[in-house]
Formats: sequence, C-alpha cells, structure tokens
Amino acid sequence: MAEMQQQADSGGKGGKKRAKRQSTKIDMTPLVDLAALLITFFMLTTTFNKPQTMEINMPKKVENEEEQIALKASNAMTIILGPDDDLYYYFGLAEDNPEIEESSYAANGIRQVLLSSRVKSNDMMTVMVKPMESSRYKNMVDILDELKITDTKRFAMVEIGESDKKLVQEQIGN
Repeated sequence: MAEMQQQADSGGKGGKKRAKRQSTKIDMTPLVDLAALLITFFMLTTTFNKPQTMEINMPKKVENEEEQIALKASNAMTIILGPDDDLYYYFGLAEDNPEIEESSYAANGIRQVLLSSRVKSNDMMTVMVKPMESSRYKNMVDILDELKITDTKRFAMVEIGESDKKLVQEQIGN
C-alpha cells in the first residue's frame, strides 16, 4: 500500500548533519480495484424508475342502446380542450345552453374547479373530456393528470359534438 523509503545518512565530512529526507510513494493499484468494486456494487444495487402509467377502466359495451342510463344535467361537467392550449368547461348538458367558462391547466385553474364543492360533493358527478380536432395531445395528457391528482372517479373521454362546437363558437368566438 503506502510505503516509506528512507535514504542513507547524507552527513558528509563537514560535520553538519542534514535532516533525513523521506520520500513517500503511494501505490495506486488497490484504489483502482476498489473503484471497480464500488462501480460494480452500485450498478447492481441501483433500481431504475419505472415509467408511471395511469390505469383506465374501459366501460363494457352495451348491446342495445335502451340499457344505457341517461346522464342528468346536474351530474354532468364538460371540459373542452381547445386550440392553442385553451381550456373551457361548463356544468350541465350542451342542449341546455350553459355558460362556458375559460380556465387553464395550472394548479389554480382547472384543478381548483375539480376540487370545488360543486364537483366533490356530488358522488354521481361525471366529467366529460371533449378534445377538439385542433387540440394537442399534451393537453389530453395534462387533463388526465389533473383528473388523477384531484381523485376524480367518474370521467369519460367523449367525442366533441356539434352542439359543443356551437357553444364555444357563440360564447368564446373561436
């Protein structure tokens, strides 16, 4: 490992005695072995993060349309994903001509709406997410994340209808 070498006395004739010079020599070979062992140890014991996925339960296919239960307006909330990262929502059904409100994907935006007492106090509240053709895939992932964060149990991905497009066109002007 470390080794101390002593040189012979360099006293000479003059009678003056010089201090002994000691040189140190460090053998680096064991440190290389140690480094290789540490790298191997950490490589074998490290666990990598697995990608997180959201489990989505798909509804059972109903054989005849009469068996489907109609959604009440008091139990419905619709989120419309618009172009340019726009986000609109309304409570009720589109046929009742509800007032559309604009929101954002920020924590104080749609998350606060989903956490509001109007949504959380109603166990039968169903959130319908309707992306427009010009909305981005990122917006869809963001709204699914917000639904997961707010622990919204009942939600559905629904194709946007003409009545919803008409509502947005009339009230927002997009």
